[in-house]
Amino acid sequence: MDETDVEQVTLALLDAATDKDAEVQEQVRKSMLTLGKQQPDRVLAMCQDYLLKHPKLVVSHRVVILQTIELIVCCRIEEISSARIKSIISLASDEMTRSKDVVPDWQQAASNILVAVGNKYINDIMEEILSKFQPGLLPHFFVVQTLANLSDSNVYGMVPFLNAILGTMLPMLSMAKQDNMKWVFSSALCHFSDGILEYLANLDKAPDPTVRKDTFSSEIFAAFDILFNNWLQSRESKLRLTVAEAVGSMCHLMASDKLEEQIPKLIPAILSLYKKNNEHYIISKSLCLVLDASVSMGSRVLETQLDGLLLALHQQVSTPVDFSNPPTAKNHNEVLRCFSLLANSFPDRLIMFVLQKLENSNERNRMGSLAVLRHLINSTTSTMESKKLLILASIRQPMADHSNKVKKRVVQVISAMAHHGYLELEGGELLVLFLVQHCALPDTQRRGQKPTDPEEVTNEALRTMCDNTLHLLTTTVGRLADVLWPKLLYFLTPSQFNNATAPLCKSLIVLGNKKKTSQEPSFNIDFAQEVNLPSPQLLLVRLLLNAAFPFSCRGHGAPSLSLLQILSVNIHPKTEALWEKEIPPLLSVLEGSTTESLDKKQWDEKLLKLLSDTLTTVDDDKWACQLSAEATRYLSTYNNALEEKSFLYRCIGTTLQRCCNKELVKKQLQEILLAARHSDAVEREGVALAVGLCANSHLEATLAKLEEFGKSDAFKKSPSIFNLLKERNDVEVEKVKSTLILCYGQVAFNAPPEKILTRMDQDVLRCISKHFNTKVREGARRFTGGRRRGAACFCLDYKDDGVDSLLPLKERLENPDHSVLYRTCSDLTKVMSKRLPQEQLSTLVFMLLEGLADSQANCCRASSVILNTLLKNRGGGLHELVPEILEALHVRLQSITEEQVRVAVGQTVLILASQHLETVIKALVNQPLPFDGWTSEMWMALGADPVVANRIFEMVIEKLLVMAPYVDQRESMIRGGTRKVATCQPLAMTCGLKELLLNGNSQEAAVGMFPQLFSCLAVRLGASVGVSAPRDGGTKQTASVHVAGWASSCFRTSGTSVAADALRILLARAELDEVMKRLDEDKAWDAMKEAASHATGVTLLARAMAKHAGPRLPAIVESLCPSLNNIYECQRITVTAFFSELLNHHVVTELMLIDVLMNNMMERISDPCCTVRMLAVRGLGNIATGSPEKVNKYAKELLAAMSSGMEEKDDPGKLITHEAMSGLSKVLLYLDKKNVHLLVVYIFMKIKPFLESENDEIRCASILLMGNLSKFGSGEPVFKDQIHNVLVSLLLHLVDPKPEVVRACKYSMRVCAPVVGSEKITAMFQNHLKEEKSLHYGEFINDLTKHLIEDFPGMLNFYHISVIQFFKSNWAEVRAGAAMFIGFLLGNLPEEHFSHLNTGTITKGLVMLLQDPDPVVRVKAAEAMGRFH
Repeated sequence: MDETDVEQVTLALLDAATDKDAEVQEQVRKSMLTLGKQQPDRVLAMCQDYLLKHPKLVVSHRVVILQTIELIVCCRIEEISSARIKSIISLASDEMTRSKDVVPDWQQAASNILVAVGNKYINDIMEEILSKFQPGLLPHFFVVQTLANLSDSNVYGMVPFLNAILGTMLPMLSMAKQDNMKWVFSSALCHFSDGILEYLANLDKAPDPTVRKDTFSSEIFAAFDILFNNWLQSRESKLRLTVAEAVGSMCHLMASDKLEEQIPKLIPAILSLYKKNNEHYIISKSLCLVLDASVSMGSRVLETQLDGLLLALHQQVSTPVDFSNPPTAKNHNEVLRCFSLLANSFPDRLIMFVLQKLENSNERNRMGSLAVLRHLINSTTSTMESKKLLILASIRQPMADHSNKVKKRVVQVISAMAHHGYLELEGGELLVLFLVQHCALPDTQRRGQKPTDPEEVTNEALRTMCDNTLHLLTTTVGRLADVLWPKLLYFLTPSQFNNATAPLCKSLIVLGNKKKTSQEPSFNIDFAQEVNLPSPQLLLVRLLLNAAFPFSCRGHGAPSLSLLQILSVNIHPKTEALWEKEIPPLLSVLEGSTTESLDKKQWDEKLLKLLSDTLTTVDDDKWACQLSAEATRYLSTYNNALEEKSFLYRCIGTTLQRCCNKELVKKQLQEILLAARHSDAVEREGVALAVGLCANSHLEATLAKLEEFGKSDAFKKSPSIFNLLKERNDVEVEKVKSTLILCYGQVAFNAPPEKILTRMDQDVLRCISKHFNTKVREGARRFTGGRRRGAACFCLDYKDDGVDSLLPLKERLENPDHSVLYRTCSDLTKVMSKRLPQEQLSTLVFMLLEGLADSQANCCRASSVILNTLLKNRGGGLHELVPEILEALHVRLQSITEEQVRVAVGQTVLILASQHLETVIKALVNQPLPFDGWTSEMWMALGADPVVANRIFEMVIEKLLVMAPYVDQRESMIRGGTRKVATCQPLAMTCGLKELLLNGNSQEAAVGMFPQLFSCLAVRLGASVGVSAPRDGGTKQTASVHVAGWASSCFRTSGTSVAADALRILLARAELDEVMKRLDEDKAWDAMKEAASHATGVTLLARAMAKHAGPRLPAIVESLCPSLNNIYECQRITVTAFFSELLNHHVVTELMLIDVLMNNMMERISDPCCTVRMLAVRGLGNIATGSPEKVNKYAKELLAAMSSGMEEKDDPGKLITHEAMSGLSKVLLYLDKKNVHLLVVYIFMKIKPFLESENDEIRCASILLMGNLSKFGSGEPVFKDQIHNVLVSLLLHLVDPKPEVVRACKYSMRVCAPVVGSEKITAMFQNHLKEEKSLHYGEFINDLTKHLIEDFPGMLNFYHISVIQFFKSNWAEVRAGAAMFIGFLLGNLPEEHFSHLNTGTITKGLVMLLQDPDPVVRVKAAEAMGRFH
């Protein structure tokens, strides 16, 4: 690569070194370091030149460059020329001392360079540094600092210079007046001392092994004198601490006699610093160094300081440790080291001091003492050996402390003691007891409040710690095995250790397995000798009970079963084989179970079977009898756990079955019955189960014992004082009776049938009858019948002339029954209507209308009955009065409160409509909009008669098809422009249709005309979108643009809302529930009402209809077709959207609608409306989804339509283009190659410009289409060239900001992979570009560039030019990807191929990207620049 390119890149990186983004800064540094590692001399020279040419560069910029120099030097010091090293030393020295003031970041960076160079070139560095470290002159702060750091980084190189440096430095100490100079001298002396000590400790590796401590003693003491006597008293805290640290380090280099002289002053002085400083770590570290030096030289005066030392150190060790603050933890450790040092010299005094402090009940003091004790046990083993018994005795007091914090420290001490042989000593068993007790702790009782103490140790935390400690002692301290086995078994049975059973069992399992595997004699337990241990029988009972409730007590079930298996030979020798076979399957059941999933009943049966099989296998009656006796005595342990006690009763019953000793059986039954707590239902049930199980083998004895129990004092009421306890005694006796009856029930259930049947009457029922009386109550149900009342129906045959016919009605008019009266009025009206003159008819009608609002309810009802009867008979002659009658009805409705009358008014409207339909509809349509509630009622009433409803549907549909849905009106004189305003009559008709359909009786008519109504309302809905409501004359307000839903309080109607609501009701009337459900789920109704989403909403409607209402589609399509030629584009949009989606479903082929729909879509391709054209193109593409088998039939038309769609000029949002490409993608999947072959390259060329479209959908569609074209171009050289032309674009869009574009790229690259012409690249595309698989883009491009270089070296020039074009991409992600691509291409390119690239252009491009506004791009540009080498 051209050197000038590397220089340009390096220069650009140097310029960008202080980028405002931290990540960019970091990458710039990395890239500079990468270049520096490859060409250290050249990059270092450029860094130097840059600093020299920019003397006024801001400090932060200079610091970055100096840090880069340091890093390069550290990595490549062996490869840097000596001349360059000298110039760097000179530069760094100048940068470090140019300003007399201290500028920490700048000067520290320069100093670090000198330290880095000093690791190899110490002599050159010292020559430069010492030239600025002259006697009599106070040196620059960072000169001293550099010397200090050099003594750390290059001990062997610096120590030979230190004697001379100390000689020069000593006079300077008295010249230092500023605290910062005192601080740096103190720090340097500390580093020098540490360096000398390290040198002396490793003399075998040192260049000069003759160096001795006394070489430096006098100079160090002279410096110590100034620091200790003058500077340690400084007011500046930071300085005091540094001086203290230096003094501590210097003590080891002082002559012994000098140090002995200083100890009485030095130790109190250091201790006094604890009160003056908040940070104690440095003080403790210094004190530790002083003590170490004093102890090492055998100081005699140290003992005189012991009391003060111990008190101060104890105060420090008792301070709580904040582990989130490392210095406090370090301080704690240093203090403990001090105790260790003192313990080696003064063991007796130290132990007595610590043990006395243990007696102090103060929590912090006790915790500190325990921390020291633990440390001493672990660190000073030999010293503590003679103190073991004393320590064991003293630990008892803190063991009794109530604080969990103290207990936590006690556990830590016990762990240490266990590792050092304390537990084997007398009294060690108390430590084990302490651990087990705290393994059994209950959960902390906390009622919702949070802990106030952040250091709080909860019961749970302490318990877990004890669990872990017990496990640790079991598994790691081998000699404890004989201490813990078998003694831990003792803790298994007492109830106070219930919560510890799980960890106890686990430890015993480990111990038992070890002993059993190694065949140790101690594995076999002598229960006669180990008198404190529970018997084998009791252990069996306890472990079985634990297993019965496996998830209680922290999940003790599985460990208990496992321990039972280990203990088998100790429980009884005959059990081993049985348990090895039976217990593992039980453990497997528990492994996959939870509290909820375990079948408790089945699980209990398995355990009882194990017990029964065990007793059979053991076959030892004495052993079984002892088991039952032990179990019975153990019952009281579970008085507070009745479920467990109930299971124990069952175990006892199972055991008694196997006992042959009849007397023992009776004795055990007696104990069970007398000791039971009969007041508890669970326990009564448990007792009964035990007795019942026993009866299976001992029926005679059991019945005898039950009869005896029935006669016992338990059934006699004890006398109560003044009868106050009478009720309670009654209750107690009843409970005992309950137990007895339960026992008899279980005996009957469990005893052998052949035995129990003969005893049932004599021994069971007879005994029961003594104590229990069964009362059977019989009740009778009474059934009552209601009286039915009916009224006689009279049929009167009126004569035409028959005034005489009125006479029979006279009696009925006197009948008080309202229903009779109303019928009589109706009959009277029928007679009257035949004789009433026409001129009187109208007067009577309007009088009756007045009567509808009468204050008397009966009058209202009578008026309504007479009015409706009159209109039925004579209404045909009232044509001219219909509007007036309707208006009167409208007015009356507003004051009618009787529901029956309101219903009758609806009938009135319906009667008029059946006689004068057009007049009624005209009158109702002309009602003011929005319709009020009374007008709505009148419309709804029209739906009650299917015939009338049908006629209305036909009339309204006919009118809506020919009436203009809206008119264009000017916005205003000022603003200009026009808006669409709904025409009143179509809007009113739509409102009327909606109200009419709300009447359930309209269903028959609605279903009969469903296709026409559906089509009409759908088109009406389309014509209402974006249309304003007409101006309301009453309020002179204008409705909102979305002619939204209406109510009487706001004078607005909504064409879209009304049409949508009417359509929704129509679907309900047609019982298309699935269609409505789908539309609601998809929120299609809201979408249909808005102009922007109307087509989407209609698409959802068509989708739902196609899926759930297929048979209705032919008639709907037929009804909709005429609207495609409508002058209103909104209606064409609606129909085209509907048809377009239908083509997405195969049902249209099944219904033979495909040709009609396709022809319609072809015609709409040339529609003047862009949206219609777009929807038509979409519909044509949908055929590939709905009816793929028809694609080749329409191949020519489809390709022509899609091609013209991609060339569409009048397409502002490129929607048609998008649909054309998406449709063509779908269609190509099914087209035969012969139909596409000649057009492949043509289509490809059409697509290419859209790959970089700013429209995300267009970009995505074009990429997908390119992938789908690939199958038609395989094997074609021309197509392969085209793929390579766009390969870079596809690769870069793998990081496109839009996920759908990324998915499209992955797809296209996978399907195009075979066309690329490289097996390795094909494999990469198909393996790494799976849709669901995440892509590590950097690794992918890195590997890909290697294959491109290998397989297509001739195209490298084209590739890199293509990539550079994307440096100006609109998307930051793509620009960043382009930078990565070019970076990896350069990094992987062999030297011989560089001639193929224009590196100058690449350099300029990357320099430009390094100034990109997006930090991600700048990061990747910087990263790419790091590959210029």
